Amino acid sequence: MENRKLGKATDKRMALLRGQVTDLLWYGRIETTYDRAKEVQKMAEKLLTKAINSYKDTVKKVETRQRKKKDKKGNETVEEYKIELINDGPTKLAARRAIMSVVYDVKEIKAFSETKSAYRVRAGKIRHPLVEKIFNEYAPKYDARAEEKGTKGGYTRVLKNGFRRGDAASMAIIELV
Repeated sequence: MENRKLGKATDKRMALLRGQVTDLLWYGRIETTYDRAKEVQKMAEKLLTKAINSYKDTVKKVETRQRKKKDKKGNETVEEYKIELINDGPTKLAARRAIMSVVYDVKEIKAFSETKSAYRVRAGKIRHPLVEKIFNEYAPKYDARAEEKGTKGGYTRVLKNGFRRGDAASMAIIELV
């Protein structure tokens, strides 16, 4: 099936669709025209499938590190401790990079009554919040759904929403199931 051109040049169309896919995955629901919704649905389903197929691929590694300490008398002692590192495996890393090449980087939103220090604590160490949300929330949720129903796919739904005033374009709501 051929892609819809949506009346735009390729670079502008792809930027529009990337923005709408980003908003869909971040907010869970957007309203747009029906044709755009169908294109966004195709892109979002592919990204979610990549995440679902690879989110379990992690590599655990235990490292031993040393730390020098001085006591009250000034004597140095070397203390060893172990750190358990959990890194992405090769398939998860490839999927993460593929998803990052499509979606835009979204900043975590500060809540209205949240202090600046609380916001920094909550969102400070997360580099790419949307990608983390895809791998930590959506992928396990949709993987469990696939095992329960026995089918894969169908992560989004498009609902027709009437016509827009002004140009009578067919509107739709696209949302994550």
